[in-house]
Amino acid sequence: METMIINHQNKINYTRELQQLIISVVNTAAKLVKLAKNTELSIMIVDNSYIQELNFIYRGQNNPTDVLSFAMNELSEAEMDFDVPGEINVLGDIVISLEQAAAQCEEYGHSLERELGFLVVHGMLHLLGYDHESEEERSAMQDLEDRIMQLVKLER
Repeated sequence: METMIINHQNKINYTRELQQLIISVVNTAAKLVKLAKNTELSIMIVDNSYIQELNFIYRGQNNPTDVLSFAMNELSEAEMDFDVPGEINVLGDIVISLEQAAAQCEEYGHSLERELGFLVVHGMLHLLGYDHESEEERSAMQDLEDRIMQLVKLER
């Protein structure tokens, strides 16, 4: 799995260790859900003002959030799936506010690494079609989040 990570903020120290953590979480999740090796994912690390702008544009919410996911291979019922063997599977984009993650880890009483790892997992699962609109969906998504976080040793 190829993961492109862009740090587009300078408010929170984004270290090599945080980058390695993101890659580890992505690879663990990809292996668990059996993503093809030719899958690509991009992750952008931003600050609150940047994610607030995206949140307003795409969700109509004029406030910062922690993570947004933009799936590339979501099909409507009217669209045909043109999966071509050998082509790259572009999963989509995840945008994470590291500033919001830092605030949340203090609020929840755990490390920035745990919060960032969780946001990566949560964003990836949204890209894979998981959601939390109903109790059943929320439970299935949370179970998978917990399994992945346990595998990368970032459980609660």
